[in-house]
Amino acid sequence: MAVTGLMANFADGAFTESASSTSLKNSQETKGGGKIDSESFLQLLVAEMQNQDPLQPTSNTEWVSQYAQFTQTSSVQEIADAMGGVQANSLVGKNVIMKVTDAVGNTNYIDGMVERVGYEGNKAFLYIDGNPYSIDDLDTIISEEYMAADKKISTIHELMNKLPEVSQITEDDKEDIFAISEILSTLSDYERNFLNGDEMDTMAEYLRKLSELIDERKAREEKENTAEEESKTEDSGEPVVEG
Repeated sequence: MAVTGLMANFADGAFTESASSTSLKNSQETKGGGKIDSESFLQLLVAEMQNQDPLQPTSNTEWVSQYAQFTQTSSVQEIADAMGGVQANSLVGKNVIMKVTDAVGNTNYIDGMVERVGYEGNKAFLYIDGNPYSIDDLDTIISEEYMAADKKISTIHELMNKLPEVSQITEDDKEDIFAISEILSTLSDYERNFLNGDEMDTMAEYLRKLSELIDERKAREEKENTAEEESKTEDSGEPVVEG
C-alpha cells in the first residue's frame, strides 16, 4: 500500500519523493547552488586578486567590469524573482499545470487549482491540493473557458465510450444519446473546436439510428393496436367497416 504525504510517498517499505517535494528540492538547490550574494562575490574577487599572476596582473578596469556585470545580473535576478511573485499572486484561484522534473529526468505533470501562494525568501511557491510547487515549474495556465469546454467534452467522450456500435444500439441507450445531444446543443463555437469531425458524424449516426428504432417501434405498436381493435370488434359481433 502506498501512503501519500505532504512531501513524500511511502511505498514498498521506502520513502520516495513526490512531485511536490521534487519541485521544492529543485528550487532550493537552484537557490543554493546557482546564486551567490554580493558579499560572496567580493570574497571571490579578493581571492582572485590575491592569486593573480604578478607578471600579468588584471587591471582595475577589469575588476570594476566584473563587479558591474555581477551587480547587473543580480539586479535582473531580483527583478525576475519579484515578477515571479507578482505572477504567483495573480494565479490564486486559477487552474494551472505544473511540470516537475526529478533528478533522473522523469517528468511529472500536476494540474489543479492554486489555493494560495507561499514564499521562501524571494521564491514564490504555488500550493495545489496542499502541496507547494516552485513558480519556476509553472507550465500552463488554464482559463475558465477552457476548463468549462474540457468538462463538457470529457462528459461527451465518457458517454460515447459507454455506447455500443451504432448498429448495435437499442432504445435502452436513448438516455445517453439524448444526454450527448443536449450537451452538443449547448456548445459554443469555441467548445466545438474540441471535437473532431468524426465524432460529430458518429453522433449524427447514433441519432439517426435511434430515430429509426423509435419509428419502427411506434409503427409496430400502431399495427398491434389496430389488430387488437379489429379483434375486439369481431368478438362483439359488430360489423367491421372497411374504408
